[in-house]
Amino acid sequence: MLIRVQDEPQARRVALAFGEWMRLLRSLIAIAALIAGFVHPAQAHSLDEIDAMLQSDEKYFQPIDKPAPDFTLRTADGRVVRTADLRSKVVILHFIYTSCPDVCPLHTEKIAEIQTMVNATPMKDRVTFVSITTDSTRDTPDVLRNYGPAHGLDPVNWLFLTTTADQPEDATRKLAETFGHKFALTDDGYQMHGTVTHVIDKEGRWRANFHGLSFAAVNLVTFVNALTNNVERPHHEQETGWWATIKGMF
Repeated sequence: MLIRVQDEPQARRVALAFGEWMRLLRSLIAIAALIAGFVHPAQAHSLDEIDAMLQSDEKYFQPIDKPAPDFTLRTADGRVVRTADLRSKVVILHFIYTSCPDVCPLHTEKIAEIQTMVNATPMKDRVTFVSITTDSTRDTPDVLRNYGPAHGLDPVNWLFLTTTADQPEDATRKLAETFGHKFALTDDGYQMHGTVTHVIDKEGRWRANFHGLSFAAVNLVTFVNALTNNVERPHHEQETGWWATIKGMF
């Protein structure tokens, strides 16, 4: 009996399709869990608990707690955006430049994956995604305007920022350095720098870095969920009854 062996290209396509389906399934499960957290906020973990969990399970997570660096930049449409304008929203921020041939597009697509998960929950209106170019000369308004959607980012809560007209060309690279990045310019015009996703809370405090591209997107979204729900301290069930009434008098 002869069995026809599936040709290798088709087998590869099937494997890739299955892998994509599994990634989608994992994202849907994560999204469902996050939505459940909104439905039952009393079950939310404190930020300290989330920190401890991530430090144990997410080796690319770095907790931070200090004021985020201030900046004044502009959008592709010329609108000025200041750090203070982003208050009341959790900010997920990263630095890229659009002519980067390798890491930057992958980083943008990772941010798009996170945005898809966030925007499927009530967090959509509580989180802003910010990309900042470190090549303000070549990243013109048209380039800025088209880059995000081409890589899966939704402009509904995403900003791509560059220098203002009166700032020097390296202003955003200097800003990136205040976030801990180091730059090396190559002879062919490329920039060598780290890949980090920064998280800033609603009060403008820099709360975490997620390094590289191998961190689990759901871990970052879980951390953001804690920030959007203001779960700074462990939650305890509210006491009721006569004993709670007496204690409340003192």
